[in-house]
Amino acid sequence: MKTFETEITVEWGDCDEAGIVFYPNYFYWLDCTFQRLLRSQNLGQRQNRAEFGAVTPLVDVGLQFKAPARYDDTLRIEATIVEWQERRFRIAYRIFSGEKIIAEGYEVRAWATMTDNGLKGAPISEEFRRRMQ
Repeated sequence: MKTFETEITVEWGDCDEAGIVFYPNYFYWLDCTFQRLLRSQNLGQRQNRAEFGAVTPLVDVGLQFKAPARYDDTLRIEATIVEWQERRFRIAYRIFSGEKIIAEGYEVRAWATMTDNGLKGAPISEEFRRRMQ
């Protein structure tokens, strides 16, 4: 998969009293970026449920902060699927303000099918994998 990019503007409510982004917002933005990536391939969560009977729950996440982001900054977030396993895949993220790197991180997402008893891990659909590459 080629690198997917999106932008987010830091709002006042995203910041602490010092005007610096409150760290949990970064994790929300990673998820938003992943959801936008899915939609860009016509694979949003509703489409995945309808077409594959599956969802992509988050099972691991990490982020290293390199510099602060502040109110009114426009952040560019890059996402690239860097690893495919049978039932999981890993997305690498880089967050920039201008040319300055703000953070680097990852998400690991599972492929889970919907059953009468809830979610159950399953092998990733080959069609999903093909469309995401």
